[in-house]
Amino acid sequence: MRYYFAPMEGLTDSIYRFRHRQFFPGVDRYYTPFFSPTQSHKLTCKEQKELPPRQSLNMEVIPQILTKVPEDFLWLAQKCAALGYEEVNLNAGCPSGTVTAKGKGAGMLADPESLDRFLDQVFSRCPIPISVKTRIGFQRPEEFAELLGVYNRYPVKELTVHPRVRKAFYAGTADMEIFAYAAKNSKNPLCYNGDITDKAQALAIGQAFPNVNAVMIGRGLIARPDMLSPREADGQTLLAFYEALLADYMQAFSSSRNAMFRLKEHWHYLAPRFPGCEKLAKRLRKTTDLEEYRAIIKEILLSPVDDNPCKEKI
Repeated sequence: MRYYFAPMEGLTDSIYRFRHRQFFPGVDRYYTPFFSPTQSHKLTCKEQKELPPRQSLNMEVIPQILTKVPEDFLWLAQKCAALGYEEVNLNAGCPSGTVTAKGKGAGMLADPESLDRFLDQVFSRCPIPISVKTRIGFQRPEEFAELLGVYNRYPVKELTVHPRVRKAFYAGTADMEIFAYAAKNSKNPLCYNGDITDKAQALAIGQAFPNVNAVMIGRGLIARPDMLSPREADGQTLLAFYEALLADYMQAFSSSRNAMFRLKEHWHYLAPRFPGCEKLAKRLRKTTDLEEYRAIIKEILLSPVDDNPCKEKI
């Protein structure tokens, strides 16, 4: 089984990917949060930092592209190829209302014929292979049969399926019946994405679907960055990881406040790892003081289990 770190906007940027790879081995490839090219066909300074030459990286990174315009997709794919990347990923799964209202992300799924025309143009002209991340429909799971028929017409490098419709966002449970249909009927290699919170669940996907050899994990890896490591991390290792991230973001943002707020987004997912720490988590959300922030995470991560009822074994 291969393990992928899903792209998460505002969370899995290049700084986070570098430090995660350094502290926690086990991820086979990382996907960038999406690039959304415009008609200007120029990368911003921020985007250039997020898309360095491939040979400068010590990990496998796949750029993800969010657009419904074939020419914009092809421009950025060609840029990625020139930088040494060997694959790009089409985002056809983002459920955000601001994205889907423009017909991008999961909005592409509302019109299978338009999606087909888009794929026909990009697959016929793209200089490097294209993988796709998709949901199973826009409104109803029954839409997926037609969508899979569209995907099957193209040499998709790998089709990552998040078995929810767009309107479900991340609520409810993943539709494993539809994923089973995908596993049986897809002509392209499949990757599973959705609701993986520990390695045992990832392995269970492989056991249930022997022809699926990859799992993409997002929220679960933010909550447990050590999930795929050979050994579960202790508190000191986790603290060192978040301190390294804090230092990196302080340098990148030239602001301790902005660095702290960036990491608070991670603690939204991480805090539930420590049942009973609700009061500390509430203080963490409210604080605007850097030293108080550091003291709180240290208390959560380093207090002995026997002395701290909110601390789970790590």
